[in-house]
Amino acid sequence: MDRNIKWAFLCSFWGKNAKDAIAWHAENDQIDRIGMVIYEQENCGAADEAKLNGIKHVRMPLKDFDNKRDHQAKMVDILLENGITHIFLLGFEHLIRKQMLDAFPNKIANIHPSLFPSFLATKTAIQDALDYGVKVTGITTHIIDDRFDRGTILCQEPVRIDEGDTFDTLYPKFSSKGLPLIIESMKLMENQN
Repeated sequence: MDRNIKWAFLCSFWGKNAKDAIAWHAENDQIDRIGMVIYEQENCGAADEAKLNGIKHVRMPLKDFDNKRDHQAKMVDILLENGITHIFLLGFEHLIRKQMLDAFPNKIANIHPSLFPSFLATKTAIQDALDYGVKVTGITTHIIDDRFDRGTILCQEPVRIDEGDTFDTLYPKFSSKGLPLIIESMKLMENQN
């Protein structure tokens, strides 16, 4: 692994995936790969895990900025100032703009709870799969482009929907498969350097 690689995790909500990824890196003596967490929600598990592991964590709620462009411009400045080379969007709800895409070309990944190309550009992909009646859905990680839930696929993992599944019974299936996909995707991106 290139020792110069530093990841940032961006999350808008509680940050379960980011929290789990930080904990995994700490348990596997690879915490130096994680450079920072940028988060929005005040109560954020990812920020708590970052603090616990000595990782810089910066709260940047969109409401503190005049617009999304200024919000992301400040993020780009902070990421670059901290030597970040790669970004993983783990529950980050905003479309990434040109300035960040240009600053980190092909270095920004996202995780989405569907098998591309199904149930894209929605915050309710798991419930959408249930409502539509599909028997298999899944998780996709991808290198992003300038559109919601598009770009180059890194990894996919199917999730079977069993008879009688509800959101509450289906979500834990996603949760258990997310972390291995995140770790594998990070390694794939690092090896592309």
